[in-house]
Amino acid sequence: MKTKIIAAMGTALAIALGSGAAFAGPTLNAVKQKGFVQCGVNTGLPGFSNPDSQGNWTGLDVDVCRAVAAAIFGDAKAVRFTPLSAQQRFTALQSGEIDILSRNTTWTLTRDTSLGLNFAPTTFYDGQGFMVPKALGVSSAAELNGATVCVQPGTTTELNLADYFRGKGMQFQPVVIESFDEVNAAFFSGRCDVYTTDASGMASIRSTLAPNPDDYIILPELISKEPLGPAVRHGDDEFFDIVKWTVYATVEAEEKGINSGNVDEMLKSPDPTVQRLLGSNPGMGQALGLDEKWAYNVIKTVGNYGEIFERNVGVKTPLKLERGPNALWTNGGLMYAPPIR
Repeated sequence: MKTKIIAAMGTALAIALGSGAAFAGPTLNAVKQKGFVQCGVNTGLPGFSNPDSQGNWTGLDVDVCRAVAAAIFGDAKAVRFTPLSAQQRFTALQSGEIDILSRNTTWTLTRDTSLGLNFAPTTFYDGQGFMVPKALGVSSAAELNGATVCVQPGTTTELNLADYFRGKGMQFQPVVIESFDEVNAAFFSGRCDVYTTDASGMASIRSTLAPNPDDYIILPELISKEPLGPAVRHGDDEFFDIVKWTVYATVEAEEKGINSGNVDEMLKSPDPTVQRLLGSNPGMGQALGLDEKWAYNVIKTVGNYGEIFERNVGVKTPLKLERGPNALWTNGGLMYAPPIR
């Protein structure tokens, strides 16, 4: 009898797994019940997450959240934003205040384990650097011995700063300020010799907040690896899968030449990968517990990864960032999506 019961259970499990259907998880259920995705973002970092005077949010991190909303609801506007400081962000995700954290956050081992986070694919490969006034007269981070350095607490930036100066046998005086606005004001008022954060953040701050951007330079050294991307809570693989494959869909779409302008025409493509991605050959949506048009809706309403990058931080924006490591792997970058099949 016991053998028959075990065999029956095994058969049922095989059928369930073989069906390709995703098991409903608590986060997706809660998101569907309330009708929107609650997304934690920066309090204001142009190019990544920044509100205008009307409270409309834009930026690369914001578009990641809009893409997740489009995948789930078919509506990129079905998302609400919670601005969070560096110190607030992890508690907000752990407590369930937000569903997803998309706030220029670095993927590290301890965050991935002891903080109970799952990081989806990297959406921006970055590195930490230093910005100084031209008047300081330095051209290299090796010349910063004894400098006062503005830095925000609760970040990998703070830890990397200490490691760098210790490793070089140099001294520095940290000026630790939690508020994003206040740390910027402190640097531009001359309270600190140096500002340190991710290089992309410095480019944003210099271009949009400096009294005269030309009076400040970003030193050439990058002292860390900062893979930035969205994070979700441990323990809900279904929602993690949705966020993960939403990001990958934007990358795969760029590689396949699919964008917001031609996605309808690409529905006719004979390419099997394109057919699976856009849902004309069904199965991928069912595997994620979503509509078969999940990726089509993402690309149609938010765009592919290249579109998201260029309109928010690319060379035609105030940040003027090149693709660099954020180019597709076929163009010498690191952006690469696993097979969608």
